[in-house]
Amino acid sequence: MTKETEAVLQLLGQHEEQFLAEWLQEAGAASTRVTDAARRSMRGEAQEILQGLRVALQSGGDPENFQAPAWSSLRQTLETLSRSRAAQGQSAGDTSMFVLAAKRPLFGAIQRDFSKGDQQMSAVWAVSSIVDRMAQWTVTTYQHTREEIIKRQQQDLLELSTPVIKLFEGVLAVPMIGTLDSARTQVVMETLLQRIVDTGSRLAIIDITGVPTVDTLVAQHLLKTVSAIRLMGAECIISGIRPQIAQTIVHLGIDLQGIASKSSLADALALAMEQQGFVITRTK
Repeated sequence: MTKETEAVLQLLGQHEEQFLAEWLQEAGAASTRVTDAARRSMRGEAQEILQGLRVALQSGGDPENFQAPAWSSLRQTLETLSRSRAAQGQSAGDTSMFVLAAKRPLFGAIQRDFSKGDQQMSAVWAVSSIVDRMAQWTVTTYQHTREEIIKRQQQDLLELSTPVIKLFEGVLAVPMIGTLDSARTQVVMETLLQRIVDTGSRLAIIDITGVPTVDTLVAQHLLKTVSAIRLMGAECIISGIRPQIAQTIVHLGIDLQGIASKSSLADALALAMEQQGFVITRTK
């Protein structure tokens, strides 16, 4: 343990209550706009951070190496703090400013307890390095948390945008809307194949009416999906082939032979019922 970290530990031990009070005041906990529950929460967060800091320093943690095992407990505490505040809608700046608010009380304690000179400057540098790295860690955790939330939301949107609908016995339909890329095609394929297994369907209609453009990549995705459906023992009908899309497919030289296609979902549904042996008649 260096003299600097020993000095910081001494400060934390001798003036803990005063330090906590000044930290919370600096962080805005004394504001009349802050509820009692929020004050208690902030105090609990500050105490946990302080405990993690004390454990790290007692374990010989080097302020210049915040990734060392000695700081693991404090890092976990900061991660929990950042994730909790992110879930509450607070920004990364709000969380880091709460941590940085600990600087002024610590600097004040150093100024009171240490005479001016090298020891005081060393203690100030050690405190500044530790608090800066703590604040930076909360920002890093916040970014990772937001990225995880965004990825999960994107996955949810993919699943919601590609529903597999059972039209009637033995026939499924997948209405496609928007751009068709590799990730979305994979979701469609997995969902559709699983539904084919679950329902025992023999026919699937892929409707691309809502797909704005069809290029070589989109056509390849469709062909892969059709091939996977056939490997499951089912057949496929592609509907929504508009004149512009038909011209594009011909121009690109894409071979859709052997795949039934219709200009509208209604036509595809009529063909599906015919293939399944159903007959539709008017009652009047």
